[in-house]
Amino acid sequence: MIDDAKEAEILRLFHAEKWPVNTIAVQLDVHHDVVERILRAERAPAVRLVRPSILDPYVPFILETLEKHSRLRASRLYDMCVARGYTGGPDHFRHRIRQLRPKRAAEAFLRRRPLPAQEAQVDWGHFGRVTIGRANRQLMAFVMVLSWSRMIFLRFFLGAPMECFLRGHVLAMQRFGGVARILFYDNLKSAVLERRGDAIRFHPTLLALSRHYRFEPRPVAIARGNEKGRVERAIRFVRESFFPARKWKDLDDLNAQAREWCEHRAASRPWVDDKARRVHEVFEEERGLLIALPDDSFPTDLVTEVAIGKTPYARFDGNDYTVPHTYVRRALTVAASETRVRILEGTKVLADHERSYDRGKQVEERVHIDLLVESKRNARKERASDRLTRSAPTVEKLLEQLAQRGANLGSACSQFLRLLDEHGGTRLERAAEEALEKDAPEPRSVRLILDRRRLDEDRPVRVPVDLPDDPRITGLVVRPHSLETYDVLGQGRDAAEEGTDEDE
Repeated sequence: MIDDAKEAEILRLFHAEKWPVNTIAVQLDVHHDVVERILRAERAPAVRLVRPSILDPYVPFILETLEKHSRLRASRLYDMCVARGYTGGPDHFRHRIRQLRPKRAAEAFLRRRPLPAQEAQVDWGHFGRVTIGRANRQLMAFVMVLSWSRMIFLRFFLGAPMECFLRGHVLAMQRFGGVARILFYDNLKSAVLERRGDAIRFHPTLLALSRHYRFEPRPVAIARGNEKGRVERAIRFVRESFFPARKWKDLDDLNAQAREWCEHRAASRPWVDDKARRVHEVFEEERGLLIALPDDSFPTDLVTEVAIGKTPYARFDGNDYTVPHTYVRRALTVAASETRVRILEGTKVLADHERSYDRGKQVEERVHIDLLVESKRNARKERASDRLTRSAPTVEKLLEQLAQRGANLGSACSQFLRLLDEHGGTRLERAAEEALEKDAPEPRSVRLILDRRRLDEDRPVRVPVDLPDDPRITGLVVRPHSLETYDVLGQGRDAAEEGTDEDE
């Protein structure tokens, strides 16, 4: 507040001493707007000394351009003036453009006074990012406000996909105990897919939600701040009153704190239309007028198809979830809630996992892995047994006798396979027949028979060769061929030598 003495001093310095406005403001320690207000009140316009500027020759061009393109940016105007010979810097140029740009008349808005339970407003608020393992996810706040009572619903999600948008609606309606007749939205992609003036194409899932709960979705008009101001102020209230310096260990903890804040701190604030009343008191009046909730809730799980590859894992949201190994190379369905990931074939649930919000994580159910390992073992045993029975059928009878005696069949099968590789199927079959006649089914008995016969036939001992663990070598198949080809080569050389002798 300026007293009369200081006001008189301002007028004296301006008119008698010819001090400029800024000098008066600095010397008397007042704001320059105060000085200008006092001078305007005395009908003495504030006079500012305007020095010549190198921009002055370009002002007519700038005004003409702004008249045609009022929203053209100062940086573009600066480039246009530089191309026409302007040599000044960009900072002063931007300052002058702010002065020269035509001012648009401010639009006035009517204050909206909705009826109880008539409408609610919905919007997302962005609250930074959170790190979960190797994932960096957005922290989004879903906010719904009842326009009459100003009751707030607040729920945080990791991102803002359609399933979270739907889940926020369902939880808010359950919290309020009913549904407002009209829900206002900004032009979100979750609500409005396309808009051309008043022609609006709503998201089909939002329309299904509105049919289920019997409300009317209504997007606000473009650039109409009065139609969605309540939810925007609510989000600002969350930013200023709830979120700063808030400590929380996980998303569940944050949402528990958010619910307590909505039910106490936010609900106990004074009601806008009557400061003597509280928001929760007004809300109790509005609750009974809301549209009643249906018996069943709208499904909010994300349902998507997923292809299972060679390994028994389903990839969803950057993580891998196990399925039974018998379902590889199939197309299955993932149904994901906020906390669980279910994998289905039709209506049959094949796997049910806790949802992970990490990235690149393998979420495994131990039984799926154990069954896969067991099937691999059984397959190896079956392949070995099939090879033995095809090459030496009598070995199967030896294995049956060993089973009756309680022997280790896996070890016996491995030993018979080594004998098969060393002596061949025919010799192993004959040795197995002899062992069966002598009632000696053990592999060592068959080995003794084979060694004895090798000595009788004067056959050399096969020396095992240790090969490197290289699939290009271990998987190599060498096919034997007749040695007569070498005889043919020798005959050609002998004939050549005989011809040489005759020439001599």
